[in-house]
Amino acid sequence: EEVEEACDEEVAVSVVDARFMKPLDRELLLEVADAHDVLITVEENAIGGFGSHVLQLLALEGRLDSGDLKARPMVIPDVFIEQGSQNEQYEEAGLNAHHIAATVLRLVGRDQEALQVVNNSNVKRAGRVADPTTIA
Repeated sequence: EEVEEACDEEVAVSVVDARFMKPLDRELLLEVADAHDVLITVEENAIGGFGSHVLQLLALEGRLDSGDLKARPMVIPDVFIEQGSQNEQYEEAGLNAHHIAATVLRLVGRDQEALQVVNNSNVKRAGRVADPTTIA
């Protein structure tokens, strides 16, 4: 919902709950890939999880060959994250709704709006302004 709010009516957002990593719902994932220009997976896992499996499927099925589909996995980065609330840890990992919205906007070529989404969130939280090089 927050992702949809950060984007506008020009960016249609679909949220698909894959539920299980294995076995992959190949039919659902390929249907979603065929119906969208951007596909982002978000998971509470490190590199090599669900997003990696989805990218492997898309590559093997030729969905990435034309360059029409932009795909990005969003995962817990391979760094130590301090103990904190779930929201604080998602924030540090770059997995909160504003990070997802910024990634969507960036992938549709709206870099300035992506930066604004992150900056607006930073200002609300702590008065910080985002470095544009840190947006996925």
